Amino acid sequence: MNALPKLDLHGKVSDAEWQLRVDLAACYRLVEHHRWGDLIYTHISARLPGTDQYLVNAFGLSFDEVTASNLVKVDLQGNILDDTPFSINPAGFTIHSAIHEVRPDAHCVIHLHTKETIAVATQKNGLQPLSQYSLFSLPSLAYHQYEGLAVNPEEKARLQADLGHHNHMLLVNHGGLALGPTVGDAFMRFYDLQRACEVQLAIQASGQEALPIAQPIIDNIFRQANVVHSGSTGGQLAWPAMLRKAYRLDPGFAE
Repeated sequence: MNALPKLDLHGKVSDAEWQLRVDLAACYRLVEHHRWGDLIYTHISARLPGTDQYLVNAFGLSFDEVTASNLVKVDLQGNILDDTPFSINPAGFTIHSAIHEVRPDAHCVIHLHTKETIAVATQKNGLQPLSQYSLFSLPSLAYHQYEGLAVNPEEKARLQADLGHHNHMLLVNHGGLALGPTVGDAFMRFYDLQRACEVQLAIQASGQEALPIAQPIIDNIFRQANVVHSGSTGGQLAWPAMLRKAYRLDPGFAE
């Protein structure tokens, strides 16, 4: 068995960068815990505060091997900026770089190939208002049609136009995407999108006629969400608990 190179950046980067590394590594471990991963593929990226530099997973590592220190720092072109034995998947970073390029508010972008998001994205009518979870995504949900593997630079402009100001996206035949101002916000947005797809597929599998949620309720969901979150974001409220869970699962992510 080939041992992974042991890296330790704790105390060698700024406090802000280290905290972002810890949060992002925790997010990878939580994705693995929820079985949303895809072997060594798919990516979660995060922008370093005040820069156009990003952290992303090293290519060839499974999500349960990601640590704060072995995350790779890159620019928008995918060029590696720090001293590391690891590389990244340039094709995999294409989607992330496209979004970071036009959405300065998107400090974290999560793109995963879960079977549930692929299945719902591929249905003709997409995500339907069949559960409370769907309401957290529908008011800010975009779609992008499949164009093959995301290696064509010309696709970036179409992806950017399709995303617009939305915070959730279903990529037809491909998977799901969520973004947010923090790692925690992006994680919770993907969680809601994933759960909405799971529930929709379960309802469809039951063979029973579904009762969709009325449009006025959908239109009012943002105001209701603000009441529930008491002025905070979902990520701010839930992420500390998720971070504690990541430590309970394996504190090694924070190395």
